[in-house]
Amino acid sequence: MHGYLGDLGLLRDRRFALLLSARTISVLGSAFAPVALAFGVLNLPGADASTLSAVLTAESLPMILFMLVGGVIADRLPRHRVMMAGEFVMASGFFALGAMLLIGWTPLPALIAAAALSGVATAVTFPALTGIIPEVVPLDRLQTGNALLGLGANASRVAGAVLGGGMVVLFGGGWALVMSGALFAVAGVLVALLRLEPGDRRRGEARSVLADLRDGWREFSSRQWIWVVVAQFSLLVMAIQAAHGVLGPLLAKESLGGPLAWSGFLAGEAVGTIAGVLISLRLRPSRPILLGVLLCLPTALPYVLLGLDAPLWVIVAGAFVFGVCFDVFGVLWQTTMQREIPAESLSRVSSYDILGSMMFGPIGLLLAGPAAGWFGTEESLLGCAVVIVISTLAALLSPGVRDLRAPQSRAAAHADLK
Repeated sequence: MHGYLGDLGLLRDRRFALLLSARTISVLGSAFAPVALAFGVLNLPGADASTLSAVLTAESLPMILFMLVGGVIADRLPRHRVMMAGEFVMASGFFALGAMLLIGWTPLPALIAAAALSGVATAVTFPALTGIIPEVVPLDRLQTGNALLGLGANASRVAGAVLGGGMVVLFGGGWALVMSGALFAVAGVLVALLRLEPGDRRRGEARSVLADLRDGWREFSSRQWIWVVVAQFSLLVMAIQAAHGVLGPLLAKESLGGPLAWSGFLAGEAVGTIAGVLISLRLRPSRPILLGVLLCLPTALPYVLLGLDAPLWVIVAGAFVFGVCFDVFGVLWQTTMQREIPAESLSRVSSYDILGSMMFGPIGLLLAGPAAGWFGTEESLLGCAVVIVISTLAALLSPGVRDLRAPQSRAAAHADLK
C-alpha cells in the first residue's frame, strides 16, 4: 500500500496532472464512440454490416496514411500544441457525425468524410502523446506515469462503455456522438494549458520530411524487438478490429441483446484494464517485452467464447481477461520504448510502431462484414482468435523479444559480471 501511495505522489506535479486530465477526458470521448457509432450506423435505414465496415474503415485508413507525417510533426513542433490541434480536429469529426444522425441526413460519403477527419486527428495525436510523456515525467518514474495515464484512460473506458450504451438506448447514437465531440473539445482546452519549458521542446531543423523519416526508420529497424512485435500486432490488430468493430456488435445485435449487451462486454474489458494498471504499477519484470508478448495469448479468449455462444457473463469475464493482459502489455511496451529510444526520435519511432501495428486494421474491418455473410459471425470470431494465437507464437521465436532486459536487470547482470 505504501508503494501505491508513493506512485500517486506524481499527481502533485501540475504538468502531469494536466496531461492526465486531458488524456482521461479524451478517452472518455473515445469510449462513447464505439457503441454510438456502431449502433447509430446499424440502425440507419438500409444499413448492414458492410455499411458499418465502410464507415469504420474510413476512420482507420487516414489514421494509417497520415501516421508517419504525424510522427515528424510531433518531433519538430511543441508536442502539447500538436496534441491540442488533434483534439480539436477530433471534436469536429464527431460533432459532424452526431449532427448528421440527429438531423437524419446520412449519405454514406458524408459519414465517411466525417469519420476520416477523426482518423487524421488520431494520426497527429498518438505520436505526440508517446513523445510528450518523457518530457513531463522523470525518467525513473516513467512506468508509474504510463500506468497512471492508463488508469485514467481505463476508468474513462468503463464509464464510457456504460454511459455510452445507456445514452444510445435513451437518446440515440447521434447525441452520444455529440457528447464525444464535446469531451474532445474539453481535452483540447486542457492540453492548451500545458506549458513545457523551452528546453523540453523539439525545435524543427532545416531538413526534409523524408530525411526525418529515414532517421526514424533507422532507429526503428535497428531494434529487432520493436519490428517483430509490430509485425505481430499488424495481424493481431487486424483480428481485433474485425471482432471489436464489426463482428462483436453484429453478434450482440443478432443474439446477445443489442447495445446494452455489447456495452457490458466493453465494460468488462475496461474493468480488466483497470486491474491491469494496478498490476503494472508494481510489476518490474526483468524481460518486459517477453512478458508482454506472452500476455497477448489470452487476448484470444473473448473471441473464442463469442464464437462458441457462451453465456453473456462468461463472455464478459473473457473480456475482463483481455483488458488485464492488453493493459499490462501496453504499459510495458510504452515504458520500454521511452527508455530505449532517443527522445528526439521517439515520436517518429512511435509513428512507425502505430503504422505497422494498425496497417492491416482496415483490411480486418473491410473483410469482417463479408466474412460474417460467407462463413457466419461465430465462425469468423473463432478465426480472429486463431490469427491472434498464431501471430503471438511466431513473435516468441525472436531472440530480440525473448532477451531484451529492463535497465535494472541489465545493471544487475553487469554488476554480477564484475
